[in-house]
Amino acid sequence: MIKCIAIDDEPLALQQLVTYISKIPFLSIVGQCQGAIEAKQIMENEVVDAIFCDINMPDINGMDFVKSLASPPIIVFTTAYSEYAVEGYKVDAVDYLLKPFGLDEFQRAANKVKRVYEQINGSDPSSVQSVSDGSEDASTLFFKTEHRIVKVDIADIVYVEGMSEYMKIHLISQPKPLIVLLSMKKLEERLPANFMRIHRSYIINLDKIIEVNKNRVIIDKDAYLPIGDLYRDTFNNYLNTRFLGK
Repeated sequence: MIKCIAIDDEPLALQQLVTYISKIPFLSIVGQCQGAIEAKQIMENEVVDAIFCDINMPDINGMDFVKSLASPPIIVFTTAYSEYAVEGYKVDAVDYLLKPFGLDEFQRAANKVKRVYEQINGSDPSSVQSVSDGSEDASTLFFKTEHRIVKVDIADIVYVEGMSEYMKIHLISQPKPLIVLLSMKKLEERLPANFMRIHRSYIINLDKIIEVNKNRVIIDKDAYLPIGDLYRDTFNNYLNTRFLGK
């Protein structure tokens, strides 16, 4: 089931979106709202695979809202203004519905959402795959993120941050983290020995540690990561094997 939210500042238009979504068997509505601020709040608490979003809204317009998302889900824009169509495709919207639209047009847009969702998720629920010549020390991983499959050098990973069903993968080479649908356990199994879980929400690249300060690991000037009680002994044992001094 593809989890969706509907966004439109006009109550009747919003109700139409919700009604159409409810008529598509592979779509599930997890939130409806009249503005981008409320939509962000929903996305903080719900897994959202697709957004059906109006463009002209009073607080933040739909286009700017989508651009503000670190890892946007699948987007379908709805608007009464045809001049937004080209701009809509520039932000990787899978479709653009010009108001007023009927159920047939909505069904075609929903089918595009379904195709993209299946391309992202595939029949294999895993979102990560190692690439190697058969050895276990593969230096590259592929991650499914947004509507792309991204190749990542393992050495480029600084740390991984868990967020419910999603993870943020912080890289040296990119200012923004990759956001992927994947469990910490599954990624932990695929990472080499120089990665260690130090907290239920953090896996770190041990080679990137700058300092250990009491119950925190400092990775860089902006990353102070806590050491969880369940992981403290294992981490301290690692430090003891490399500690020089009295």
